[in-house]
Amino acid sequence: MSETEDVVLSEADLATALKSLPGWEIRDGWLRRTFATPGWTHSILLVNTIALVAEAGWHHPDLVVGYAQVTVKLQTHKVHGLTAKDIELAHRIEEVVLWKPPAGHALTGFPKKWIQ
Repeated sequence: MSETEDVVLSEADLATALKSLPGWEIRDGWLRRTFATPGWTHSILLVNTIALVAEAGWHHPDLVVGYAQVTVKLQTHKVHGLTAKDIELAHRIEEVVLWKPPAGHALTGFPKKWIQ
């Protein structure tokens, strides 16, 4: 592990990072986003997907689970602040959980409302 992985990011660095993370915000020292889902089953699928991505990266968010929403809260617990790990995991979560096949793709995609 590189020593720079646990360096708390400056406010300027965080502001820059947020530009590439629409829907995410910094509140109370956490990088967070609430995802809306079609309902309970999708909320649980979302939690499991986030858990798999987080475990692969060995960096674990706090999750708040509701019937039709999941809130992801990221912070590097070791330093009680936001680091490059948090930004990178937010990007991976976005990439995986919001993916849908484009129009004309062999996969047609979920026919109803998807995770937002």
